[in-house]
Amino acid sequence: MKKRCLLIIFLLAASNCFAQSPDQTTTTIIGSGIGIGSALAVAICWTRTNSVLTSAIAGFFGWFFVIYYLIIRNREQ
Repeated sequence: MKKRCLLIIFLLAASNCFAQSPDQTTTTIIGSGIGIGSALAVAICWTRTNSVLTSAIAGFFGWFFVIYYLIIRNREQ
């Protein structure tokens, strides 16, 4: 059930990245959608915790969470 919810959220966010004209494309990609840092943070957090809430929070922080994970990762292993 959690995987389905994440998939639906991801697809809805990704659908906002497509536009009808070249002018809209630049505005749409910059204005909305999910960034690479956020997607990476959600993927990392989901593999560690399997929690939608913590994955959403990690996605909000994006690259900050990714950098935090890179620092903490070596200590956990």
